[in-house]
Amino acid sequence: MKSILNQHKSNRKLTTLVENRTTYSADFAELNIYETHAFAEKVSLTFSFPIIASMLTGKKIMHLDGFEAFDFSPGESVVMPTHKEMVIDFPLATKENPTQCLALGIDIFKIDEVVEKFNQHVAIENENNNWDLDKTTSHLINNADVNHLIKRLTYTFTNNNKSKDVLLDLMIQELIVRLLQTKAKSLIINDVNQVFNDTRIGTVIKYIKDNLTNKDISVDLLAKKAYMSVSHFHKQFKNTLGVSPIDYINSEKIKFSKKLIKESKDFRMSEIAFKSGFNNTSYFNRQFKKMEMMTPQQFKKSILL
Repeated sequence: MKSILNQHKSNRKLTTLVENRTTYSADFAELNIYETHAFAEKVSLTFSFPIIASMLTGKKIMHLDGFEAFDFSPGESVVMPTHKEMVIDFPLATKENPTQCLALGIDIFKIDEVVEKFNQHVAIENENNNWDLDKTTSHLINNADVNHLIKRLTYTFTNNNKSKDVLLDLMIQELIVRLLQTKAKSLIINDVNQVFNDTRIGTVIKYIKDNLTNKDISVDLLAKKAYMSVSHFHKQFKNTLGVSPIDYINSEKIKFSKKLIKESKDFRMSEIAFKSGFNNTSYFNRQFKKMEMMTPQQFKKSILL
């Protein structure tokens, strides 16, 4: 990301110390990079198209309708509907350490085109398949797929390349799908009103939640619960939620294991692994490190500090 920002710095002109804006345009999108070099409060921004805002450097405090005020740091993004106001504080911005943030605006017609294709392939079919990006605000924390795409998009926007518009079009389509999958996953998993219990993927998610520590959960079993062939179920699950069934099960088990580590500090890691539904400790260790970027022992030490 540092090299990308250096490239941007060579292109931009600094005309104000608060939310200095540089715009890069493409066929179906517009990338705005904002830089703030001084303390500021209650700075308001709105856009006439849906945007995804992502932090690059520094920290700011976001005030969004429907959310408590929250710190906004690198690795986090928000998806904002059309004409939705962001009110921003910059408590730490200085000339030496500016706050840098991007706002990627996407043509609503391009979003509608991709949404239509996505809705044809998700497993929630005709009952609840109207996923959209332009109705509610979302706050994304450490979404690796989205963060990786944003870096690639920023690099492509800020560099002159003969294939720039073609590459950006493909990446923007992928970004829209990733965001739709994130939204679908959040709605199904946090389905407090049980709206999706009667859908096939919703039924499977509920079964996984209710039987998380069952070591016999398999893709074959889940496919039977969904009344699908194994290959069709795997494809539909991944199309809808953006992760494979096994990766989803493992992520839920790791989440449960973290809860056990926090609450039961006397358990050995082999016991934590077993109680979380893993058959062996080495596989548990590998999955934990893959998802948390640290071993279970390192996580245990971090919460004892």
